Amino acid sequence: MRRIGIIFTACFCLAALTAQAAHTQARLLLSAGTARPGDTVLAGVDLKMEPGWHTYWKNPGAAGMATKIQWQLPPGITAGEIQWPLPEKLPPADVTTYGYDDEVVLLVPLKLAADLKPGPLDLKASVSWLECKEACIPGKTTVEATLNIGTETKPSADAAIIELWKKKIPKSAANLTVYARWHDSTNVNPRSLLIQVKLPKSGTTDFFPDASDDFEIQSETKSTFDEYSNSTILNKFVKKISGDWPKEISGVIVHERGDMRNGLRVKLPVSEQAPAGETISAQTPPGSRTGVSPVSNFSQKKSDQNMETGKMPVLPSQPLWRMLLYAFIGGLILNIMPCVLPVIALKILGFINHAHHEPRRVRALGLIYAFGVLVSFLVLAAVVIGVKAAGHKAGWGMQFGSPVFIVCLTTLVMLVALNLFGVFEVTLGGRAMTAAGGLAPKHGTTGAFFNGVLATVLATPCTAPFLSVALGFAFAQSASVIVLMFLAVGIGLAAPYVVLSWNPTWLKFLPKPGAWMEKFKIVMGFPMLATAVWLFNLAAGDYGKRVLWLGVFLVVIALAAWIFGKFVQRGRTRRGLALAIALVLLIGGYVYALESQLDWRAPVAIKDATGPLINSPDGIDWQRWSLEAVAKARSEGHPVLVDFTADWCLTCQVNKKTSIEIPSVRSKLKEINAITLLGDYTHFPDAITTELNRYNRAGVPLVLVYPKNPDTEPIVLPEILTPGIVLDALDRAAR
Repeated sequence: MRRIGIIFTACFCLAALTAQAAHTQARLLLSAGTARPGDTVLAGVDLKMEPGWHTYWKNPGAAGMATKIQWQLPPGITAGEIQWPLPEKLPPADVTTYGYDDEVVLLVPLKLAADLKPGPLDLKASVSWLECKEACIPGKTTVEATLNIGTETKPSADAAIIELWKKKIPKSAANLTVYARWHDSTNVNPRSLLIQVKLPKSGTTDFFPDASDDFEIQSETKSTFDEYSNSTILNKFVKKISGDWPKEISGVIVHERGDMRNGLRVKLPVSEQAPAGETISAQTPPGSRTGVSPVSNFSQKKSDQNMETGKMPVLPSQPLWRMLLYAFIGGLILNIMPCVLPVIALKILGFINHAHHEPRRVRALGLIYAFGVLVSFLVLAAVVIGVKAAGHKAGWGMQFGSPVFIVCLTTLVMLVALNLFGVFEVTLGGRAMTAAGGLAPKHGTTGAFFNGVLATVLATPCTAPFLSVALGFAFAQSASVIVLMFLAVGIGLAAPYVVLSWNPTWLKFLPKPGAWMEKFKIVMGFPMLATAVWLFNLAAGDYGKRVLWLGVFLVVIALAAWIFGKFVQRGRTRRGLALAIALVLLIGGYVYALESQLDWRAPVAIKDATGPLINSPDGIDWQRWSLEAVAKARSEGHPVLVDFTADWCLTCQVNKKTSIEIPSVRSKLKEINAITLLGDYTHFPDAITTELNRYNRAGVPLVLVYPKNPDTEPIVLPEILTPGIVLDALDRAAR
């Protein structure tokens, strides 16, 4: 998860993407040093990557960019298409890309005209690629070589290398029996596609698709061997981007057996259903048939089971306008979620302060607050886009998986609480500490803007009804749609304050300013302090016993803030000495407590997500979630309750205390002999991110109840639970 924190920070340094690539070296190879006019010479662009770095195939997959070659050739020489060696599937598995690590030679046939005159010819090509490790850097260079035109063809010194990589080019599949059909031809997006391949049972089989502008064949493959037809059944998912569903697909069938790895190029018509007693050959045009066994009912049933345990039943596509409406409503609801309540108190205090005497200023501050919210959501959208571009999974509230972010936010929120308590004041003359700790409580334009920023930051560990569905949709879309969806959430979050600030009639209902406001301000410091305690508890999960030193650092910060407020802001003598003492405390506390003792940039190892869970004697017997655990429990006839949760998710904790870990639910679980599985999303494991995305969710909470009938779809519970909702779902699951 530290990598996600690094990506989060790096999104504010996008200029780094223009840096000169230095991790891949390119050169131009030729199969012949001398060639006759009329011959065809193979050219090879050799890309050598440093360890850990990779480049991409012609279809990069879920992320990346294919290598491009632009030739500058003398008259009489024509370049053909790139011949791509068989690629590898590159990790992580749930955002698979296709590419090459270590080295690849891309082959291009060069056709020589019959009337070329003898002599040397200079061949040049501009090669551009994307090289990736933890970050991705575009690379570009010019490669060149000299080819002599003579009376006979002579191999070059690199001919053996060219021949080696020529053997890695996928071959034609003229003799391969393969057939493609839709598993379900209903209008759902993505749609399941079955590819039946007649290959030996031993080894593994996969399909690497060619790229298309109209549809995307997703990289995940579920493989089943059908004994009846002696064939492998590959289950792929096709996402339609535009136009009609494809009538034909092309790509490479990949078969691995021991150390042997072969690729066979296929071009397949896609049938709506399996024809009785027939299969279509890979190279047979539509309409021509060969008498080979079809996909049997047995194999189809097994494919259905694979979909159930490895892939959620496909959900229908949703119109953009509806998702934007959901995002707006979700943003509205965030205003009453526990994460944002402390900031709401600050905003109300600001309204009261200006409502009766400066309505024009209230309107301006309302707009500035909204601007702060929208800017923050644009930054979050940029982070999500950057994370996806780097090949990682993005999730709502993902910055809370970064321990460094938690430490910084804990310190900031505690300083806000101290400011509300009056330990130090925020004035126009304030310096570094007031700028860091008191921006949000100010009542001017700066305070309004940073109220919006703080509200957004504290809103991200919460999800709300409508919001999770909207964000789950957004995270699977293009960059422009992600930006639109995040702006819609921001508008929803800011809308109540903008409406209130622009309606003078409603402002009259607010109480008049007075001495009570100072007491109210102090009272509002306690919810903010409670937020700091909650954040401190999150940090304990990352640093273990070392988190005590974060507490020491916070105490030192509080002491420095008190000295600053008491002797610098309100004192009359020796203010310089007091300021020096405060600075020494700040610097000394940081160096000793955070850097030396806490080692805050190196948290302890994340707790094992596969080990046993610690359950209280009278609590629910939770087991670790996995797809295999769900499949095993359902195969044994048990109903299954799955709770995807996180330590930083307040909604999850409220659901647990009020609607899950309660006597009536525990009793019902025992009564129906249910299995309970816990998916811990605190540090954003990729497997759970993938599962959330399958249910169009961008974050937790997500509670699923699987009926004991393995052919029945899971019941998806709403984000905010009540005991009645959970008990009703368990009753339905037991039938």
